[in-house]
This record gives sequence, structure tokens and C-alpha cells, in this order.
Amino acid sequence: MNRGLGVLLVDDHPVVRAGLRAMLTGFDGIAIAAEAADGEAALRELERLRALGDPVDVVLMDLQMGEGLDGVAATARIRLLESPPPVLILTTYDTDADILAAVEAGASGYMLKDAPPEQIRRAVLAAAAGETALAPRAAALLLRRIGNPAPALTPREIELLGLLATGLSNRGIAQRLFVSEATVKTHLVHIYGKLGVDNRTAAIAAATRRRVIRPPEG
Repeated sequence: MNRGLGVLLVDDHPVVRAGLRAMLTGFDGIAIAAEAADGEAALRELERLRALGDPVDVVLMDLQMGEGLDGVAATARIRLLESPPPVLILTTYDTDADILAAVEAGASGYMLKDAPPEQIRRAVLAAAAGETALAPRAAALLLRRIGNPAPALTPREIELLGLLATGLSNRGIAQRLFVSEATVKTHLVHIYGKLGVDNRTAAIAAATRRRVIRPPEG
């Protein structure tokens, strides 16, 4: 099938997929190869299209997809495939935790859904060309981590903060991360120092305010 640049849309909301499909197919040289509602379905579609000799050029991936395999886990799985396509994250979330998790999983780019259509088009083309496409906040975060000599929260500390915000106890966090409670307490000491706080509640508030983690649900 001669379709130009083939994009796999991965989002659990049919209305969002319909909007993205209408937007992207309005650009010359871009077509929707397939759609999927979660990460597992995306992996199946990639294998199906590969078997047909019609591999995907770019995966446009949402982060949070209900009960299905989320965007970060799906991205990591895709990167393990033979000759994997680049994955461009397209999401509503712009916290440090989400950006770093996506980049560590192997995403080629990170864009927000409220970006102008032309920016999303350029990001898709950049990803297909093997380039990096980042929303301004994502780019600023990564540059800051590279160039700032001051101690920054590590990905592990950010992960722990996210669990802290769910209300888990130290023991619960230790079980989730497969570490000892003593290790959790050590991480918390470092986190408190970096955030300039002295307790869990203040740490969650500071991390949420700085958009390190998403606001606690509920």
C-alpha cells in the first residue's frame, strides 16, 4: 500500500483518535496505518502490519490508557522489537515524572495534546526522520537536568514521590519497589532535602506545585 508516512494512533478515547486522524490525514504525506486503544493492542497492530509488509513509520502514543497497558510500558515493549518504529508521546500530562519515564522508556519525542496542529505535524515528521521532538517544558526539563549542577530529584526519587502521593506507607512503598523500608527512608531524607521540606505532606505539595508529579487523585 502506497500511503506515504504511516502512523499508528494509540489512545483509549475514540473521539481523540478521530480528531487526530482527521487532523493528520489533512496533511500531505501522512496517513493513519492503524489505531489501537491501549499498549497491548498497539503491539498487536505493529506485528500485524509488519507481517503484511507494511510496517509503521511512527507510533503516536498516549500515556494514560485506562486499565490497558500504559504508554510508558508500551513504549518500552516497542523498543524491544526488531527494527522498532519511533514512538512519539502525545499526552495531556507534562510533569517531570511523566516526561522522564517516557524518555527513559525510549520515546523519541514528547508533545502535548494542546499543541497547534502544525507543531504536531512537525513532531511526527521529526520522529520519522530519527530526530527528537519535545514540547517546550519537556525540552527545558531535560536541558536543566543536563546543565544544572545542583542536585536534582532522580527518576527513582520521582517514582517514590508518586507512590507517596497515593497514600502508601513506607512499608507499602518498599513492597512496591522491592526495596527495604530503610532504603525508602533514605530516599525520603534525600527528597526532603532537595525539596526543602521536612515531612511527607509538604513533599507531596511541593512536588505537585512544581509539576514534578501529578496532583493526588481524589
